[in-house]
Amino acid sequence: MSVIALVLATALQATPEAAAIDPAEAQVSAVLERLDAAATAADGPAYFALFAPNARFVGTDAGEHWSRAEFQALYEPYFAQGKGWSYPETERTITIAPIDCRCVAWFEEKLINASYGETRGSGVLRLIDGQWKIEQYVLSFVVPNEASKAVVEAIAAQKAVVAAVQPGD
Repeated sequence: MSVIALVLATALQATPEAAAIDPAEAQVSAVLERLDAAATAADGPAYFALFAPNARFVGTDAGEHWSRAEFQALYEPYFAQGKGWSYPETERTITIAPIDCRCVAWFEEKLINASYGETRGSGVLRLIDGQWKIEQYVLSFVVPNEASKAVVEAIAAQKAVVAAVQPGD
């Protein structure tokens, strides 16, 4: 009787959500959680180890499009000084590519940052030698549709000032 009660109690504790979690999605989510933890702790080696060797990082500025090596060279000194950043997720969607190897995933996440407020992260991970690695990460600002015209105008005005100061070729 106690065995039946134990089995029944275990079955009742399992939620449909827990049963539906895809192990690959959980692994990808864990990589993204480690990414934020390493950045928050200013742990450069742990942070950059999560990226594939040929990964790309796309930042919020138009000029921020770096290879892993470029990104690491730029930000490793900040981490070495104990300067990190934190963008914890508030919501995340992960999709495992519907291919036999189940070795490619993409994600979109809502993030929060003390300085920038709500932001977005998106990207692609690939299973390399049994470990999920970030192939591409894109960080972007959230611009409400009502503010988009003003933002576009501000960007155009800033580009005009830069062009006036630094004439083109």
